[in-house]
Amino acid sequence: MKKQTYLLASVALIIGSAFAFIQSQDWKIAEGYSVKFDAGDPSGEFTGLKGTIKFDEKNLATSQFSVTLDAASINTGNGMKNTHAKGANWFDAEKYPTIVFTSSSISKTAAGFEAKGTLEMHGVKKEIVLPFTFANNTFSGNMEVNRMDFNIDDGKHPKMSPTIKVAITVPVTK
Repeated sequence: MKKQTYLLASVALIIGSAFAFIQSQDWKIAEGYSVKFDAGDPSGEFTGLKGTIKFDEKNLATSQFSVTLDAASINTGNGMKNTHAKGANWFDAEKYPTIVFTSSSISKTAAGFEAKGTLEMHGVKKEIVLPFTFANNTFSGNMEVNRMDFNIDDGKHPKMSPTIKVAITVPVTK
């Protein structure tokens, strides 16, 4: 009877341990992150990155990103451009204070990984794919966003590219 009890307890412990490893690693956003954008003119960066990062490259099914950027944190290096970008004709940071990305799936690619999910900006939600790498506890990714898809345009800059290049580098800690 004792042998059966020990055997049953051992099996329960092994099964319980297996389920404990199914959860992804929770990561905290560390200092030194950058979210830079380049549309020719303007270019700059956003600060105010917050969110939840669950990532385990060995168990991508349980991995997820849910992050926000403070839209009013835009910095083009020019005070007048910053005020204009935060205004009603562009980001309308008062009405839409955050830019949100929530992943729906994360998968492995030949070059690293990709996160599929919803980008919400300026009151518009759009499905996107964010390619990224993960090395030395740092997520790095580059993508292009069509600002016209998010109704970010005042109609006064026909020469400005509708496509904005975004470069993201996010160091994380456990």
